[in-house]
Formats: sequence, C-alpha cells, structure tokens
Amino acid sequence: MKTCDYLVIGAGVVGLTIALELARRNPSARIVVLEKEKELAQHGSGRNSGVLHAGFYYTADSLKARFTREGNARWKRFVEERGLRINRCGKLVVAKNEQEVEGLRELKRRGDLNGVETYLISAEEARKIEPRVKTTELALWSPNTATVDPQECMAALAKECRERGIEIQLNSPYQGRRGTDIITPQEVYSAGFVVNAAGLHADRVAHDFGLGLRYRILPFKGLYLYGSEPPGSLRTNIYPVPDLRNTFLGVHFTVTVDGKVKIGPTAIPAFWRENYQGLSGFDAREALSILRDEAVLFLRNDFNFRGIALEEIKKYSQAYLVAQASALAEGVRRENFRTWGRPGIRAQLFDHQEKKLVMDFTLEGNAEGLHVLNAISPAWTAAMPFAEYVVDQIEALHKGRVPSQA
Repeated sequence: MKTCDYLVIGAGVVGLTIALELARRNPSARIVVLEKEKELAQHGSGRNSGVLHAGFYYTADSLKARFTREGNARWKRFVEERGLRINRCGKLVVAKNEQEVEGLRELKRRGDLNGVETYLISAEEARKIEPRVKTTELALWSPNTATVDPQECMAALAKECRERGIEIQLNSPYQGRRGTDIITPQEVYSAGFVVNAAGLHADRVAHDFGLGLRYRILPFKGLYLYGSEPPGSLRTNIYPVPDLRNTFLGVHFTVTVDGKVKIGPTAIPAFWRENYQGLSGFDAREALSILRDEAVLFLRNDFNFRGIALEEIKKYSQAYLVAQASALAEGVRRENFRTWGRPGIRAQLFDHQEKKLVMDFTLEGNAEGLHVLNAISPAWTAAMPFAEYVVDQIEALHKGRVPSQA
C-alpha cells in the first residue's frame, strides 16, 4: 500500500499539466501520476498535429475559447525558455466557394469576441503570405498559430514534473477501485484525492466512481499523409472553413516544426478505443459497445453522423485525401503524398441520453475525485490554463462548494 495526497490517472498533456499545477499550489504534497504505457506520449498527447491553435473557432461562452488564446501564449513561452523547436508559421483559413465566405466572416467575429488576433484579407494578400494558396474572394489570416513537436514538449513537461518531486509511474494502468483505494498491477494506492485524466478511458474510470454515467467515449481515428516536397514548400498552415456544427476542422495542410507538410487528419469512426492499426488493442466487449452506439447514430443520423461517417471512410484512400487537399493549394500532386503518419485516436465524448457529441471540455467531480471526461481539441493548446481551471475546481470541491458537474 502506497499513500499520496493526489493521484492523477493518465500522464498525457492534461494529466502532467494538472500535476504541475497541483505541485505549484501544494509544494509539500505527494503527487503520483499513473501511466499505463511503458513510455510517455503513446496516445493523443504524442500523436496530435502539434498545432498551437489561436482560439478563433470557438463560441465566446465555451471553455475552449476561454483557455486557447492564453494556452497558445503559454506554450510559446514554455518552448522558448527551454530551447525547444517552434515554427511560427501562422494559418490561413480559405473559402472554396462564395458560400464559405460568410463562414470566414463568422470565424472573424468569433476571433474578435475571444480577443484573438485575426485578419480578413483579400485573395491577393493571402497569396503574398502563401503563393500556392487557393481561396475565393477572402481568407482569414491567423498570425499566432504555430507548430511544435509534441514528443519534445511531453518530455520537457515530464522533466519538470520530476524536478518538482512528482512521481510518474510508467507501466501502471488503472485496474479499478477497492473501497477508496486505487489498484494497479504493481501497487495499491491510498489517495487523498483522485484526478482522472485518462483520455480514451476517462469514462470508464469515472463510471467506477459513479460519475459521468450519461457519457461514453466514442473514438475517431485521425490519419495524416506526409508529403515528400522539401521543407518550406508551403509557408503556412492552410485550413478550410469548417462545419461549426461539429468538432472536426476538415482536411487541411499542417506545416510541421521542421517545415515539412502533411495533410489530414481524418475523423474516421473507430471500432475500439485503441484501434490504431490491425487488431492491436482489440477488446471484443468494448468494440461491441462502441459499434452499438455508432450503429444507433448511423440509423438516427443525429448531427449528420451518417454523412460524416461515409465521408470520412473515403479518406482511407490516399488519392481521395489528396484530392480534398488540392482544393486548398496549387500544385498538390498525388505522387508527393504517399506516406501515412502514425495514426491518432480522438477521445470524443458522447452524451448517450441526448444522442449528441459533447463540444466542450467537460468535468464531473465529488469529494473523492475530479474527472476530466472530455478534453478534445484544442486541449493540447489549452492545457496549461485548463489545468489551472481544473485545480480551481479541485480546491472548490475540497471546500464543498462545487456541484457534481463543472
């Protein structure tokens, strides 16, 4: 039996930033972070695009809007102070037709409400930023969007955790509860307070605590296709106008931290939580549960799930993915995009009572613990200020002032 003041389940970017914030506010506290894998950053925190979003996509009343702009600035300071790589390449959002121009104006309105620096510029001005860009009439320019290397950043976060005395226990998956104790294969932990930042498995952990029962995780597979053109072939990220009714941003060009280009991601409904490749991570019971939810959504066609699923499945075809991207930039050739990157799985929360995807960060908690049920994009960008918010909720729970949903 080991004891600790705070036990964080999950050593992704959310778990580590929460642990660091707990340590800052409670220097004498013993904090343990459990990670089920043998190495860090094996899931979403190491498989994301590395984009530091600026914060103009989100409605002003959302937690995403509240934390993304500040998170962007905080990450920039973090990487620069530690000499990590960053590509301050910016982002152009383009309109494929006249109907999408109003979407650009809506993004500009949201950016203004969120205090995010954006500019509506002409097509000619957009081509001065990126000569290959295609757009109709206008484009939206976001100078503060940037890219970093997620693996480098995660290693730096883990280093800071260890320097502050936080224990990161690798190869220590959460296996369940026994009374108030948390069981792993190696140890049993008696924790003063539990923080659930388990990502793809956050709903299962929360259900063990009797919380989040109306929610389940639906996994969506994200694939990127890497280009073979030399670094600098594109100067900036290029995104389409998204459908703001869902949480996906569409196929786009990402300029990586080393100047290379990739297109994607997909948002293909996955059949189990860690459905990365082949049958790796397959769990029959889990797959049946997820397929049941997906089948219901497909038949009901809530939030156009059927259309989204059928469109996304086409993106397993490299030729189709390249064709989608070619609407955003000139000179996009199939022969230059033949290498798949490492797939990621988006842990998307599904409200099975209301039959809808949850669009914002979602927490539930009680006196025993706080559960981060939905930490979808842009959780990487927003992680540092979001961690402060989470710890604010923890402190309020300690004082008995917060309801079970925050």
